[in-house]
Amino acid sequence: MQHLVPARVRYRPGPRPPVPGARPAVDAEALAVLHRAARTLMEELPELTERLLDLLAEREPAYRAAMETDAEGVRDEVRRSLRLNVGSLIQPGELREAAHRCSWAIGKARAEGGLPLDALLRAFRLGGGMVWQELVDETTRRRPSDARLLVHVAADVWNFVDDHCAVVADAYRQTERELMWRRENRLRLMTAALLDGTARIADLPATAAALELPEQGRYAVVLVRPSAGRASVDAHGRVCLSGLRILWHRDRDGESGYGIVLLGDRPRDGDRSGRGHEGGLLGAPPGPVPAAAGEGGPDGTDGRGGGRTGTHGPDAGAGEIARRLTAPPTARVGVSPVVEGLAAIGDARRLADTALRACPRSGGTVVLEEHLPAALVVSAPALGAALSERVLGPLLRLDLSDRDVMLDTLTVWLDCDGSAQRAAGRLYCHRNTVLNRLRRCEQLTGRSLTRPADLVELSLALAAHSLLDP
Repeated sequence: MQHLVPARVRYRPGPRPPVPGARPAVDAEALAVLHRAARTLMEELPELTERLLDLLAEREPAYRAAMETDAEGVRDEVRRSLRLNVGSLIQPGELREAAHRCSWAIGKARAEGGLPLDALLRAFRLGGGMVWQELVDETTRRRPSDARLLVHVAADVWNFVDDHCAVVADAYRQTERELMWRRENRLRLMTAALLDGTARIADLPATAAALELPEQGRYAVVLVRPSAGRASVDAHGRVCLSGLRILWHRDRDGESGYGIVLLGDRPRDGDRSGRGHEGGLLGAPPGPVPAAAGEGGPDGTDGRGGGRTGTHGPDAGAGEIARRLTAPPTARVGVSPVVEGLAAIGDARRLADTALRACPRSGGTVVLEEHLPAALVVSAPALGAALSERVLGPLLRLDLSDRDVMLDTLTVWLDCDGSAQRAAGRLYCHRNTVLNRLRRCEQLTGRSLTRPADLVELSLALAAHSLLDP
């Protein structure tokens, strides 16, 4: 059987209940009867093995399926277990540890093979019951008067069976935990490779199958990070993206999170309908999730299957993510443009990084496609800083209060599409006050607010100042 668990998952000896012969209080005559019957069973080990196999096939469907696929492997497992366990009844000091190691190996192998633990424990108890019955039958057949003596060792024999059930259960659970960790780690590594852009093209089909994502789907990447001064906040853990499938991956800093968002499968063969996926989340953050979306529970570990027709089709864009996204007001969120296929996830991740750099320090959501001028500035921070100094330098050297008033007025006026009246309403001042401040800005910067080229410079310089300056 193929072993999937590292060598560190091994039998760990420890205190166990006493086995027959370990207590001096046990009647010597009863032990002699037990040993005599056990020696006979050892001589009949092949027949005993076949009887137990027949019993397992009759009463344990899980073992019956295992025997259909690996009959010799199961037979060898049963034979070794019987030989060491029955032998331990005769020579507990010499064979006890070997019998425990055998039971541990069986528990480990059956966990790797996916046999249910309940079925494994029932199999061990069936084997223990069969061995006890054979001991009684053998004694009754040869010396009926000695059968009553077995009562004195019955508790020890059943303690022996329970002891091995405990060993098997320990091995099974430890192996199961290791396999689960390895599976989750494999999924994390696959997701990280997609985001880093290091996933090999040849590995994409296996990655798509493991993550339950279409290889040729339409994707965007969301980057969530706490705003400045709130590094301890689990920002991505409080983000909800209603109705869209998202695969979360915590960044190396432990506080940021990347989300791979599935917007739909790429249509094939002229089918323009697209298929949305509102299935469950893998590694989803806790938070309110609409029941109609069919997504996983708050722990983000369940409900990954199932594609459903959603409201997002092949033409849905990154703006759809911003409309569906709910995040804490202090979180900073960057949303990449839509890309085609898992192979392009790395490009989308880099664009999400750029979108986040264009996000205000106080928090908010930036869809890169809707903030391309700001993205240009943050993509070349040295040039952006130079532009800010060249264009806004005279304003930046004013007294602090005066500087902030001038910069705020210019920013609000640009946000109001050049309307002094609307800017005055937002700044709580008179329209003429706004116009006077704007004229002063023109005088200090040497830029005209009526010249398109100067407006572009001023707009980019303001973006550089707000996004790049400490």
